[in-house]
Amino acid sequence: MAGGFAVEAKVAGGGERREFKGKITWYVWLCGIIAATSGLMFGYDVGISGGVTAMDGFLIKFFPSVYARKHRARENNYCKFDDQRLQLFTSSLYLAALAASFAASRLCTRLGRRRTMQLASVFFLGGTALCAGAANLAMLIVGRICLGVGVGFGNQAAPLFLSEIAPAHIRGALNILFQLDVTIGILIANVVNYFTSSAHPSTGWRYSLGGAGVPAAVLFLGSLVITETPTSLVERGRRDAGRATLERIRGTRDVGDELDEIARACEAAAALSAEESAYRRLRRRESRPPLVIAVAMQVFQQFTGINAIMFYAPVLFQTMGFKSNGSLLSAVVTGGVNVVSTLVSIVAVDKIGRRRLLLQACGQMLIAQTAVGAIMWEHVKANGNPGEKWAVAIVVLICVYVSSFAWSWGPLGWLIPSETFPLATRTTGFSFAVSSNMLFTFLIAQAFLSMMCSMKAFIFFFFAIWIVIMAAFVFWLLPETKGVPIDEMVDTVWRRHWFWKRFFTDAGDGRIGNC
Repeated sequence: MAGGFAVEAKVAGGGERREFKGKITWYVWLCGIIAATSGLMFGYDVGISGGVTAMDGFLIKFFPSVYARKHRARENNYCKFDDQRLQLFTSSLYLAALAASFAASRLCTRLGRRRTMQLASVFFLGGTALCAGAANLAMLIVGRICLGVGVGFGNQAAPLFLSEIAPAHIRGALNILFQLDVTIGILIANVVNYFTSSAHPSTGWRYSLGGAGVPAAVLFLGSLVITETPTSLVERGRRDAGRATLERIRGTRDVGDELDEIARACEAAAALSAEESAYRRLRRRESRPPLVIAVAMQVFQQFTGINAIMFYAPVLFQTMGFKSNGSLLSAVVTGGVNVVSTLVSIVAVDKIGRRRLLLQACGQMLIAQTAVGAIMWEHVKANGNPGEKWAVAIVVLICVYVSSFAWSWGPLGWLIPSETFPLATRTTGFSFAVSSNMLFTFLIAQAFLSMMCSMKAFIFFFFAIWIVIMAAFVFWLLPETKGVPIDEMVDTVWRRHWFWKRFFTDAGDGRIGNC
Protein backbone atom coordinates (compact mmCIF):
# COMPACT_ATOMS: atom_id res chain seq x y z
CA MET A 1 0.00 0.00 0.00
CA ALA A 2 1.50 3.34 -0.95
CA GLY A 3 0.27 6.81 -1.67
CA GLY A 4 1.93 10.17 -1.93
CA PHE A 5 1.55 12.88 0.66
CA ALA A 6 3.03 16.22 1.57
CA VAL A 7 2.52 17.64 5.04
CA GLU A 8 3.04 21.34 5.70
CA ALA A 9 4.70 22.16 9.00
CA LYS A 10 4.98 25.58 10.56
CA VAL A 11 8.46 26.27 11.85
CA ALA A 12 8.51 27.12 15.56
CA GLY A 13 8.87 30.79 16.18
CA GLY A 14 8.36 31.92 12.59
CA GLY A 15 5.95 32.05 9.69
CA GLU A 16 7.89 29.93 7.21
CA ARG A 17 6.23 26.68 6.15
CA ARG A 18 7.88 23.55 4.80
CA GLU A 19 6.71 20.21 3.46
CA PHE A 20 7.51 16.76 4.80
CA LYS A 21 7.37 14.45 1.80
CA GLY A 22 6.92 10.71 1.50
CA LYS A 23 4.53 7.83 0.94
CA ILE A 24 2.22 5.78 3.08
CA THR A 25 4.34 2.63 2.86
CA TRP A 26 3.42 -0.95 3.59
CA TYR A 27 6.22 -1.05 6.16
CA VAL A 28 4.60 1.70 8.23
CA TRP A 29 1.39 -0.32 8.36
CA LEU A 30 3.33 -3.52 9.19
CA CYS A 31 5.09 -1.80 12.09
CA GLY A 32 1.79 -0.32 13.21
CA ILE A 33 -0.05 -3.63 13.13
CA ILE A 34 2.66 -5.42 15.11
CA ALA A 35 3.02 -2.65 17.71
CA ALA A 36 -0.76 -2.52 18.11
CA THR A 37 -0.66 -6.18 19.22
CA SER A 38 0.12 -4.72 22.64
CA GLY A 39 -3.50 -3.56 22.58
CA LEU A 40 -4.56 -7.12 21.75
CA MET A 41 -2.94 -8.30 24.99
CA PHE A 42 -4.66 -5.57 26.96
CA GLY A 43 -8.05 -6.16 25.37
CA TYR A 44 -7.89 -9.93 25.79
CA ASP A 45 -7.33 -9.50 29.51
CA VAL A 46 -10.14 -6.94 29.86
CA GLY A 47 -12.54 -9.37 28.19
CA ILE A 48 -11.34 -12.60 29.73
CA SER A 49 -11.52 -11.61 33.40
CA GLY A 50 -15.25 -10.93 33.45
CA GLY A 51 -16.10 -14.21 31.71
CA VAL A 52 -13.81 -16.23 33.97
CA THR A 53 -15.32 -14.74 37.13
CA ALA A 54 -18.74 -15.92 35.93
CA MET A 55 -17.57 -19.55 35.46
CA ASP A 56 -18.62 -21.99 38.15
CA GLY A 57 -15.37 -23.98 37.98
CA PHE A 58 -13.31 -20.86 38.65
CA LEU A 59 -15.55 -19.76 41.54
CA ILE A 60 -15.49 -23.22 43.13
CA LYS A 61 -11.69 -23.28 42.97
CA PHE A 62 -10.94 -19.79 44.30
CA PHE A 63 -14.17 -18.14 45.54
CA PRO A 64 -16.53 -20.81 46.92
CA SER A 65 -18.52 -18.28 48.96
CA VAL A 66 -19.35 -16.33 45.78
CA TYR A 67 -20.34 -19.58 44.07
CA ALA A 68 -22.72 -20.34 46.93
CA ARG A 69 -24.33 -16.87 46.75
CA LYS A 70 -24.64 -17.08 42.97
CA HIS A 71 -26.82 -20.19 43.21
CA ARG A 72 -29.06 -19.13 46.08
CA ALA A 73 -32.53 -18.74 44.65
CA ARG A 74 -33.44 -15.69 46.75
CA GLU A 75 -30.06 -13.88 46.65
CA ASN A 76 -30.23 -10.20 45.67
CA ASN A 77 -29.58 -10.01 41.92
CA TYR A 78 -27.41 -6.93 42.27
CA CYS A 79 -25.21 -8.41 45.03
CA LYS A 80 -24.47 -11.96 43.86
CA PHE A 81 -20.88 -11.15 42.90
CA ASP A 82 -20.09 -8.49 45.52
CA ASP A 83 -16.80 -9.83 46.88
CA GLN A 84 -13.64 -7.75 47.40
CA ARG A 85 -11.29 -10.67 46.71
CA LEU A 86 -13.09 -11.47 43.46
CA GLN A 87 -12.79 -7.84 42.42
CA LEU A 88 -9.11 -7.91 43.42
CA PHE A 89 -8.57 -10.69 40.88
CA THR A 90 -9.57 -8.24 38.15
CA SER A 91 -8.20 -5.02 39.60
CA SER A 92 -4.76 -6.19 40.81
CA LEU A 93 -3.52 -6.17 37.22
CA TYR A 94 -4.27 -2.47 36.86
CA LEU A 95 -2.64 -1.54 40.15
CA ALA A 96 0.56 -3.24 38.94
CA ALA A 97 0.23 -1.48 35.57
CA LEU A 98 -0.05 1.85 37.40
CA ALA A 99 3.33 1.33 39.07
CA ALA A 100 4.92 -0.12 35.94
CA SER A 101 3.95 2.85 33.75
CA PHE A 102 6.46 5.12 35.51
CA ALA A 103 9.31 2.66 35.00
CA ALA A 104 8.15 2.27 31.41
CA SER A 105 8.65 6.00 30.85
CA ARG A 106 12.37 5.70 31.61
CA LEU A 107 12.68 2.51 29.59
CA CYS A 108 11.08 4.14 26.56
CA THR A 109 13.65 6.92 26.72
CA ARG A 110 16.73 4.80 27.46
CA LEU A 111 16.01 1.56 25.59
CA GLY A 112 13.52 2.78 23.01
CA ARG A 113 9.87 2.09 22.32
CA ARG A 114 10.48 -1.26 20.58
CA ARG A 115 12.53 -2.81 23.42
CA THR A 116 9.94 -1.69 25.96
CA MET A 117 7.25 -3.53 23.98
CA GLN A 118 9.45 -6.63 23.99
CA LEU A 119 9.71 -6.47 27.78
CA ALA A 120 5.93 -6.08 27.94
CA SER A 121 5.45 -9.34 26.04
CA VAL A 122 7.91 -11.19 28.30
CA PHE A 123 6.11 -10.13 31.49
CA PHE A 124 2.76 -10.97 29.90
CA LEU A 125 3.94 -14.47 28.97
CA GLY A 126 5.15 -15.07 32.53
CA GLY A 127 1.89 -13.81 34.02
CA THR A 128 -0.13 -15.98 31.66
CA ALA A 129 1.74 -19.11 32.76
CA LEU A 130 1.16 -18.32 36.44
CA CYS A 131 -2.56 -17.60 36.01
CA ALA A 132 -3.33 -20.59 33.80
CA GLY A 133 -1.48 -22.94 36.14
CA ALA A 134 -2.61 -21.32 39.40
CA ALA A 135 -3.02 -23.76 42.28
CA ASN A 136 -4.16 -21.14 44.80
CA LEU A 137 -5.34 -17.56 45.01
CA ALA A 138 -1.88 -16.18 45.85
CA MET A 139 -0.40 -17.69 42.68
CA LEU A 140 -3.30 -16.28 40.69
CA ILE A 141 -2.79 -12.75 42.03
CA VAL A 142 1.00 -12.85 41.43
CA GLY A 143 0.27 -13.86 37.86
CA ARG A 144 -2.12 -10.94 37.51
CA ILE A 145 0.56 -8.58 38.81
CA CYS A 146 3.00 -9.84 36.15
CA LEU A 147 0.31 -9.28 33.53
CA GLY A 148 -0.12 -5.78 34.92
CA VAL A 149 3.56 -4.97 34.45
CA GLY A 150 3.23 -6.13 30.85
CA VAL A 151 0.16 -3.94 30.33
CA GLY A 152 1.90 -0.93 31.90
CA PHE A 153 4.92 -1.31 29.61
CA GLY A 154 2.88 -2.04 26.49
CA ASN A 155 0.32 0.72 26.96
CA GLN A 156 3.13 3.22 27.48
CA ALA A 157 5.29 2.22 24.49
CA ALA A 158 2.81 1.23 21.77
CA PRO A 159 0.80 4.48 21.38
CA LEU A 160 4.03 6.52 21.42
CA PHE A 161 5.54 4.20 18.80
CA LEU A 162 2.48 4.54 16.57
CA SER A 163 2.32 8.34 16.83
CA GLU A 164 6.02 8.75 16.09
CA ILE A 165 6.18 6.58 12.97
CA ALA A 166 2.95 7.92 11.43
CA PRO A 167 2.71 10.72 8.87
CA ALA A 168 0.73 13.59 10.39
CA HIS A 169 -2.33 13.23 8.16
CA ILE A 170 -2.89 9.53 9.04
CA ARG A 171 -1.56 9.65 12.60
CA GLY A 172 -5.04 9.25 14.04
CA ALA A 173 -5.88 6.19 11.92
CA LEU A 174 -2.54 4.49 12.59
CA ASN A 175 -2.67 5.16 16.32
CA ILE A 176 -6.21 3.81 16.54
CA LEU A 177 -4.87 0.42 15.46
CA PHE A 178 -3.96 0.08 19.14
CA GLN A 179 -7.56 0.57 20.26
CA LEU A 180 -8.81 -1.63 17.41
CA ASP A 181 -6.65 -4.44 18.75
CA VAL A 182 -8.01 -3.76 22.25
CA THR A 183 -11.54 -4.31 20.94
CA ILE A 184 -10.51 -7.39 18.93
CA GLY A 185 -8.88 -8.78 22.06
CA ILE A 186 -12.08 -8.25 24.04
CA LEU A 187 -14.12 -9.99 21.33
CA ILE A 188 -11.73 -12.95 21.10
CA ALA A 189 -11.78 -13.28 24.89
CA ASN A 190 -15.58 -13.33 24.94
CA VAL A 191 -15.68 -16.00 22.23
CA VAL A 192 -13.05 -18.09 24.06
CA ASN A 193 -14.99 -17.80 27.32
CA TYR A 194 -18.20 -18.89 25.61
CA PHE A 195 -16.67 -22.08 24.21
CA THR A 196 -14.40 -23.03 27.12
CA SER A 197 -17.22 -22.67 29.66
CA SER A 198 -19.33 -25.09 27.59
CA ALA A 199 -16.66 -27.59 26.59
CA HIS A 200 -14.81 -27.67 29.91
CA PRO A 201 -17.14 -26.55 32.73
CA SER A 202 -14.68 -27.28 35.56
CA THR A 203 -11.35 -26.29 33.97
CA GLY A 204 -12.35 -24.01 31.09
CA TRP A 205 -11.05 -21.01 32.99
CA ARG A 206 -7.49 -22.36 32.64
CA TYR A 207 -7.78 -22.42 28.85
CA SER A 208 -9.27 -18.94 28.87
CA LEU A 209 -6.47 -17.47 30.98
CA GLY A 210 -3.82 -19.38 29.04
CA GLY A 211 -5.02 -17.92 25.76
CA ALA A 212 -3.45 -14.57 26.77
CA GLY A 213 -0.08 -16.06 25.82
CA VAL A 214 -0.94 -16.01 22.11
CA PRO A 215 -0.98 -12.21 21.55
CA ALA A 216 2.02 -11.87 23.88
CA ALA A 217 4.00 -14.34 21.73
CA VAL A 218 2.93 -12.51 18.56
CA LEU A 219 4.15 -9.19 19.98
CA PHE A 220 7.47 -10.66 21.08
CA LEU A 221 8.21 -12.26 17.71
CA GLY A 222 6.87 -9.28 15.80
CA SER A 223 9.05 -6.85 17.76
CA LEU A 224 12.09 -8.64 16.32
CA VAL A 225 10.96 -7.58 12.83
CA ILE A 226 9.88 -3.96 13.24
CA THR A 227 12.14 -0.92 13.49
CA GLU A 228 12.62 1.59 16.26
CA THR A 229 11.05 5.01 15.72
CA PRO A 230 13.24 7.69 14.08
CA THR A 231 12.60 10.01 17.04
CA SER A 232 13.83 7.44 19.55
CA LEU A 233 16.95 6.68 17.48
CA VAL A 234 17.89 10.35 17.06
CA GLU A 235 17.08 11.01 20.71
CA ARG A 236 19.65 8.35 21.69
CA GLY A 237 22.35 9.75 19.41
CA ARG A 238 21.84 7.47 16.40
CA ARG A 239 21.05 10.06 13.74
CA ASP A 240 22.25 7.95 10.78
CA ALA A 241 20.06 5.04 11.88
CA GLY A 242 17.21 7.48 12.38
CA ARG A 243 17.60 8.79 8.85
CA ALA A 244 17.71 5.26 7.39
CA THR A 245 14.56 4.35 9.30
CA LEU A 246 12.79 7.53 8.25
CA GLU A 247 13.65 6.84 4.60
CA ARG A 248 12.26 3.34 4.93
CA ILE A 249 8.97 4.25 6.58
CA ARG A 250 8.40 7.27 4.30
CA GLY A 251 9.41 5.46 1.09
CA THR A 252 11.71 8.26 -0.08
CA ARG A 253 15.24 9.55 0.43
CA ASP A 254 13.94 13.13 0.60
CA VAL A 255 13.48 13.18 4.38
CA GLY A 256 15.93 15.95 5.26
CA ASP A 257 13.34 18.46 6.45
CA GLU A 258 11.53 16.02 8.70
CA LEU A 259 14.81 14.63 10.08
CA ASP A 260 16.04 18.17 10.82
CA GLU A 261 12.79 18.91 12.67
CA ILE A 262 13.20 15.73 14.74
CA ALA A 263 16.87 16.52 15.41
CA ARG A 264 16.08 20.06 16.57
CA ALA A 265 13.45 18.76 18.95
CA CYS A 266 15.87 16.14 20.29
CA GLU A 267 18.71 18.63 20.74
CA ALA A 268 16.47 21.06 22.58
CA ALA A 269 15.08 18.25 24.72
CA ALA A 270 18.62 17.10 25.56
CA ALA A 271 19.60 20.65 26.50
CA LEU A 272 16.61 20.89 28.80
CA SER A 273 17.41 17.48 30.30
CA ALA A 274 20.81 18.82 31.32
CA GLU A 275 19.07 21.62 33.22
CA GLU A 276 16.24 19.72 34.92
CA SER A 277 14.43 16.42 34.89
CA ALA A 278 11.36 15.73 32.77
CA TYR A 279 9.27 15.55 35.95
CA ARG A 280 10.35 19.06 36.90
CA ARG A 281 9.61 20.31 33.38
CA LEU A 282 6.10 18.96 33.69
CA ARG A 283 5.60 21.34 36.61
CA ARG A 284 6.27 24.33 34.36
CA ARG A 285 3.35 26.54 33.44
CA GLU A 286 3.64 25.76 29.70
CA SER A 287 3.49 22.01 30.41
CA ARG A 288 0.08 22.20 32.08
CA PRO A 289 -2.17 22.21 28.99
CA PRO A 290 -1.09 18.80 27.55
CA LEU A 291 -0.77 17.32 31.06
CA VAL A 292 -4.26 18.38 32.11
CA ILE A 293 -5.73 17.12 28.84
CA ALA A 294 -3.86 13.80 29.07
CA VAL A 295 -4.98 13.04 32.62
CA ALA A 296 -8.55 14.27 32.07
CA MET A 297 -8.97 12.09 28.98
CA GLN A 298 -8.03 9.00 31.00
CA VAL A 299 -10.30 9.86 33.94
CA PHE A 300 -13.23 10.57 31.64
CA GLN A 301 -12.59 7.45 29.58
CA GLN A 302 -13.06 5.30 32.68
CA PHE A 303 -16.04 7.26 34.00
CA THR A 304 -18.00 6.60 30.84
CA GLY A 305 -18.50 3.24 32.59
CA ILE A 306 -17.09 1.24 29.66
CA ASN A 307 -14.72 -0.95 31.62
CA ALA A 308 -17.38 -1.71 34.21
CA ILE A 309 -19.36 -3.20 31.32
CA MET A 310 -16.40 -4.84 29.55
CA PHE A 311 -14.92 -6.35 32.73
CA TYR A 312 -18.16 -7.66 34.07
CA ALA A 313 -20.41 -8.01 31.01
CA PRO A 314 -21.25 -11.69 31.68
CA VAL A 315 -21.86 -10.89 35.36
CA LEU A 316 -24.04 -7.91 34.42
CA PHE A 317 -26.06 -9.92 31.94
CA GLN A 318 -26.60 -12.66 34.56
CA THR A 319 -27.94 -9.95 36.87
CA MET A 320 -30.44 -9.12 34.12
CA GLY A 321 -31.68 -12.69 34.08
CA PHE A 322 -29.63 -14.40 31.38
CA LYS A 323 -28.35 -17.90 32.06
CA SER A 324 -24.57 -18.42 32.14
CA ASN A 325 -24.15 -19.30 28.45
CA GLY A 326 -26.64 -16.66 27.41
CA SER A 327 -24.75 -13.98 29.31
CA LEU A 328 -21.47 -15.01 27.69
CA LEU A 329 -23.11 -14.97 24.25
CA SER A 330 -24.47 -11.48 24.89
CA ALA A 331 -20.95 -10.39 25.80
CA VAL A 332 -19.76 -11.76 22.45
CA VAL A 333 -22.38 -9.63 20.69
CA THR A 334 -21.29 -6.44 22.46
CA GLY A 335 -17.65 -7.33 21.72
CA GLY A 336 -18.45 -7.63 18.02
CA VAL A 337 -20.14 -4.24 18.03
CA ASN A 338 -17.05 -2.84 19.76
CA VAL A 339 -14.73 -4.04 16.98
CA VAL A 340 -16.88 -2.88 14.07
CA SER A 341 -17.42 0.55 15.61
CA THR A 342 -13.69 1.06 16.16
CA LEU A 343 -13.23 0.68 12.39
CA VAL A 344 -15.50 3.71 12.02
CA SER A 345 -13.02 5.73 14.06
CA ILE A 346 -10.08 4.69 11.86
CA VAL A 347 -11.92 6.03 8.82
CA ALA A 348 -13.34 9.17 10.44
CA VAL A 349 -10.78 10.50 12.91
CA ASP A 350 -8.49 12.19 10.39
CA LYS A 351 -11.40 13.45 8.30
CA ILE A 352 -13.90 14.94 10.74
CA GLY A 353 -11.56 15.43 13.69
CA ARG A 354 -11.28 14.43 17.32
CA ARG A 355 -13.68 16.90 18.92
CA ARG A 356 -16.68 16.08 16.76
CA LEU A 357 -16.34 12.35 17.40
CA LEU A 358 -16.12 12.90 21.15
CA LEU A 359 -19.10 15.26 21.33
CA GLN A 360 -21.32 13.07 19.14
CA ALA A 361 -20.48 10.06 21.28
CA CYS A 362 -21.32 11.88 24.51
CA GLY A 363 -24.86 12.45 23.27
CA GLN A 364 -25.29 8.84 22.18
CA MET A 365 -23.80 7.40 25.38
CA LEU A 366 -25.94 9.67 27.55
CA ILE A 367 -29.15 8.46 25.90
CA ALA A 368 -28.13 4.79 26.13
CA GLN A 369 -26.95 4.93 29.76
CA THR A 370 -30.07 6.78 30.91
CA ALA A 371 -32.37 4.34 29.10
CA VAL A 372 -30.59 1.29 30.54
CA GLY A 373 -30.81 2.75 34.03
CA ALA A 374 -34.53 3.47 33.61
CA ILE A 375 -35.30 -0.06 32.37
CA MET A 376 -33.30 -1.69 35.14
CA TRP A 377 -34.90 0.54 37.77
CA GLU A 378 -38.35 -0.42 36.61
CA HIS A 379 -37.90 -4.06 35.55
CA VAL A 380 -34.79 -5.56 37.24
CA LYS A 381 -35.67 -5.98 40.90
CA ALA A 382 -33.50 -7.31 43.72
CA ASN A 383 -35.29 -10.66 43.44
CA GLY A 384 -36.76 -11.65 40.11
CA ASN A 385 -35.77 -11.11 36.51
CA PRO A 386 -37.06 -8.84 33.73
CA GLY A 387 -39.12 -10.18 30.88
CA GLU A 388 -37.32 -11.36 27.76
CA LYS A 389 -38.16 -8.24 25.75
CA TRP A 390 -36.66 -5.96 28.41
CA ALA A 391 -33.53 -8.08 28.69
CA VAL A 392 -33.08 -7.88 24.92
CA ALA A 393 -33.73 -4.12 25.00
CA ILE A 394 -30.96 -3.71 27.58
CA VAL A 395 -28.50 -5.65 25.39
CA VAL A 396 -29.42 -3.50 22.37
CA LEU A 397 -28.96 -0.28 24.36
CA ILE A 398 -25.61 -1.46 25.67
CA CYS A 399 -24.57 -2.15 22.08
CA VAL A 400 -25.62 1.41 21.16
CA TYR A 401 -23.55 2.68 24.07
CA VAL A 402 -20.51 0.52 23.25
CA SER A 403 -20.56 1.54 19.58
CA SER A 404 -20.33 5.24 20.40
CA PHE A 405 -17.53 4.70 22.90
CA ALA A 406 -15.61 2.56 20.41
CA TRP A 407 -15.36 5.29 17.78
CA SER A 408 -14.60 8.06 20.26
CA TRP A 409 -13.44 7.91 23.87
CA GLY A 410 -11.88 4.47 23.49
CA PRO A 411 -9.30 5.22 20.77
CA LEU A 412 -9.05 8.99 21.29
CA GLY A 413 -8.32 8.55 24.98
CA TRP A 414 -4.98 7.06 23.90
CA LEU A 415 -4.43 9.02 20.70
CA ILE A 416 -4.73 12.58 22.02
CA PRO A 417 -2.22 12.25 24.93
CA SER A 418 0.27 10.46 22.67
CA GLU A 419 0.31 13.30 20.12
CA THR A 420 0.10 16.47 22.22
CA PHE A 421 3.22 16.37 24.44
CA PRO A 422 6.44 17.97 23.15
CA LEU A 423 9.43 15.64 22.89
CA ALA A 424 11.12 16.93 26.05
CA THR A 425 8.22 15.64 28.16
CA ARG A 426 6.63 13.12 25.80
CA THR A 427 7.46 9.81 27.47
CA THR A 428 7.14 11.20 31.00
CA GLY A 429 3.94 13.06 30.25
CA PHE A 430 2.41 10.06 28.55
CA SER A 431 3.35 7.93 31.56
CA PHE A 432 1.04 10.16 33.61
CA ALA A 433 -1.71 9.45 31.10
CA VAL A 434 -1.11 5.69 31.31
CA SER A 435 -0.86 5.70 35.09
CA SER A 436 -4.04 7.77 35.40
CA ASN A 437 -5.83 5.30 33.14
CA MET A 438 -4.59 2.35 35.19
CA LEU A 439 -5.47 4.05 38.51
CA PHE A 440 -9.06 4.74 37.52
CA THR A 441 -9.37 1.37 35.77
CA PHE A 442 -8.28 -0.19 39.07
CA LEU A 443 -10.82 1.85 41.02
CA ILE A 444 -13.68 0.95 38.69
CA ALA A 445 -12.70 -2.73 38.58
CA GLN A 446 -12.36 -2.90 42.36
CA ALA A 447 -15.54 -0.98 43.13
CA PHE A 448 -18.06 -1.72 40.38
CA LEU A 449 -19.63 -4.91 41.79
CA SER A 450 -19.94 -3.29 45.21
CA MET A 451 -21.36 -0.12 43.63
CA MET A 452 -23.89 -2.18 41.71
CA CYS A 453 -24.90 -3.90 44.95
CA SER A 454 -25.46 -0.62 46.80
CA MET A 455 -26.60 1.69 43.96
CA LYS A 456 -28.46 -0.90 41.86
CA ALA A 457 -29.86 0.67 38.67
CA PHE A 458 -28.63 4.11 39.74
CA ILE A 459 -25.10 3.02 38.77
CA PHE A 460 -26.03 3.88 35.17
CA PHE A 461 -27.30 7.32 36.14
CA PHE A 462 -24.00 7.88 37.98
CA PHE A 463 -22.05 7.30 34.76
CA ALA A 464 -24.55 9.39 32.78
CA ILE A 465 -23.79 12.43 34.97
CA TRP A 466 -20.10 12.02 34.20
CA ILE A 467 -20.84 11.95 30.47
CA VAL A 468 -22.46 15.41 30.74
CA ILE A 469 -19.32 16.71 32.47
CA MET A 470 -17.13 15.16 29.77
CA ALA A 471 -19.09 16.83 26.98
CA ALA A 472 -18.67 20.24 28.62
CA PHE A 473 -14.93 19.64 28.99
CA VAL A 474 -14.51 18.73 25.32
CA PHE A 475 -16.62 21.65 24.12
CA TRP A 476 -14.74 24.29 26.10
CA LEU A 477 -11.24 23.00 26.73
CA LEU A 478 -10.17 20.34 24.21
CA PRO A 479 -8.41 21.76 21.12
CA GLU A 480 -8.54 20.05 17.71
CA THR A 481 -5.27 18.29 16.77
CA LYS A 482 -6.29 16.79 13.42
CA GLY A 483 -3.48 16.98 10.84
CA VAL A 484 -1.03 18.90 13.07
CA PRO A 485 2.58 17.57 12.91
CA ILE A 486 3.46 15.98 16.24
CA ASP A 487 6.39 18.34 16.98
CA GLU A 488 4.41 21.50 16.12
CA MET A 489 1.61 21.26 18.68
CA VAL A 490 2.59 24.26 20.81
CA ASP A 491 2.52 26.96 18.12
CA THR A 492 -0.29 25.42 16.09
CA VAL A 493 -2.60 24.22 18.89
CA TRP A 494 -1.87 25.38 22.42
CA ARG A 495 -0.80 28.99 21.72
CA ARG A 496 -3.92 29.57 19.61
CA HIS A 497 -6.50 28.09 22.01
CA TRP A 498 -8.76 30.64 23.73
CA PHE A 499 -7.98 29.26 27.21
CA TRP A 500 -4.64 27.44 27.04
CA LYS A 501 -2.79 30.27 25.29
CA ARG A 502 -2.55 32.12 28.61
CA PHE A 503 0.01 29.50 29.74
CA PHE A 504 2.45 30.71 27.06
CA THR A 505 3.43 34.26 27.89
CA ASP A 506 6.04 34.87 25.17
CA ALA A 507 7.68 33.33 22.12
CA GLY A 508 10.40 31.78 24.25
CA ASP A 509 7.89 29.64 26.08
CA GLY A 510 6.52 28.44 22.77
CA ARG A 511 9.92 27.38 21.50
CA ILE A 512 10.65 25.52 24.71
CA GLY A 513 7.27 23.83 24.50
CA ASN A 514 7.82 22.63 20.97
CA CYS A 515 11.02 20.98 21.99
